[in-house]
Amino acid sequence: MSPFFGEFFGTAIILILGGGVCANVSLDKTLGNKSGWIVITFGWAIGVFTGVLLAAPISGAHLNPAITVALVISHKFPVSLMPLYILAQMLGAMFGAGMVWLAYKKHFDETADQNAKLGVFCTSPRIRSYWYNVLTEMIGTHMLVMAVLYMAVPEVGLGALNALPVALVVLGLGLSLGGPTGYAINPARDLGPRIMHYFLPIPNKRDSDWKYAWVPVLGPLLGALSASIMFLVFKSI
Repeated sequence: MSPFFGEFFGTAIILILGGGVCANVSLDKTLGNKSGWIVITFGWAIGVFTGVLLAAPISGAHLNPAITVALVISHKFPVSLMPLYILAQMLGAMFGAGMVWLAYKKHFDETADQNAKLGVFCTSPRIRSYWYNVLTEMIGTHMLVMAVLYMAVPEVGLGALNALPVALVVLGLGLSLGGPTGYAINPARDLGPRIMHYFLPIPNKRDSDWKYAWVPVLGPLLGALSASIMFLVFKSI
């Protein structure tokens, strides 16, 4: 199987399980309705664990444009493959979000809260202050990328044995730094599903909050850059 499909299906699994737990907690008449932030963070961590476990032997399990960019900057991955990986991650995130919508369609139909429906697909800040929101996403992604860079096999990415450690890092980030913005820490995870929210026939939905959409793209990319520079500096010492 080609690396494209590894990245596609790995990212799709993350979004199916991560977006699925958001739907279960946020939408009306689900068994998990209002079960809280702890449930959401565990759901995303398990999604990352499963996605990395599946994709690691196929593509190296980047599953995140910020990770791919960081691996390129850190000389662990060829730049020529970066567009293919990021395309696969975006399409996988969109596919995963579509599967969540199908699984919870009746609950989307029953839910009146427009923000809750949007929140199944993408992040939004609790206090909207764009550059502070960027900083929050940058810090969270910096922590994630630093952990991944020290786990990653040169020129590939994460191995299957790193599935649990990286999932625990994501769990910790959600519990510690997820409060202000919902810890996108992955441009594809936020932008792909946001596009799906725009196009899917969800009744009584709000706009897709495009004014905020650049934040969970720029913040993680800046975090990837800062972590890569720090990694290279530490490596040279």
